[in-house]
Amino acid sequence: MTAVALTIAGSDPSGGAGIQADLKTFSALGVYGTAVLTALTAQNTCGVTGVHAVPAAFVGEQLRTLLDDVPVGATKLGMLGTADVVREVAAVLAERRPGPVVCDPVMVATSGDRLVGQDAVDAIRADLLPLTALVTPNVPEAAALLDGPPADSVDGLVGQAQALLELGPAAVLLKGGHLGGEESVDVLASAEGTVVTRRPRVATSSTHGTGCTLSSAIAALVARGVGGPGAWEPVVEQARDYLQEALAAGESLGVGTGHGPVHHFVRWWPPA
Repeated sequence: MTAVALTIAGSDPSGGAGIQADLKTFSALGVYGTAVLTALTAQNTCGVTGVHAVPAAFVGEQLRTLLDDVPVGATKLGMLGTADVVREVAAVLAERRPGPVVCDPVMVATSGDRLVGQDAVDAIRADLLPLTALVTPNVPEAAALLDGPPADSVDGLVGQAQALLELGPAAVLLKGGHLGGEESVDVLASAEGTVVTRRPRVATSSTHGTGCTLSSAIAALVARGVGGPGAWEPVVEQARDYLQEALAAGESLGVGTGHGPVHHFVRWWPPA
């Protein structure tokens, strides 16, 4: 049977982030992608100019209708937009359990634009994280979830990853790209322990949708059966391999004048 993954997220007209990036990633990694739309955005590679939320009840109807028919192996959560949508999604996830949930708590776009209000952050913390198999915040998102200052060191990342575990997710992948430096440092924390990984930073301006791409890659690999219960390290490393390639080739696409997209299909379309 074909592996199926689900993305519950907002739309990006420029195609580099949101459900567009998620579906491209699912396809690139050999998984059939399904999608439930939570918000429309007006955005391009330079920024976000508007957000139009889908009513929570209709988000729930999309989800229930899909899950009545299509078995889902893993679910990726992206931009949910409003507290009402967060709570509705959490209710359906608790009711239907569509595979392990990978939550990318999208709060701020790469351009720096804030995408959700404080009430939505509170709902993610209280209602969604306890249902999550893996949460993948970056430094500002982790700070928002913990209602504290952003980490400014690797030790700070480790402490915040462990603090996020106490909010209920089974595992945390805290992405340290915002720390800067020649290496990109990530922290993976679970009941099995904490692992710090380092990779050379890719020098590129094509960073639009990196968080969406990484979390959807993880969900795709989980849907395909990579790893096993609680075995997040091999899944995360394979997803990071894919993202590293996509980042390195992103500028070859020449899309947009701001933060361009990563090259989701670099393994099929050689860089120009």
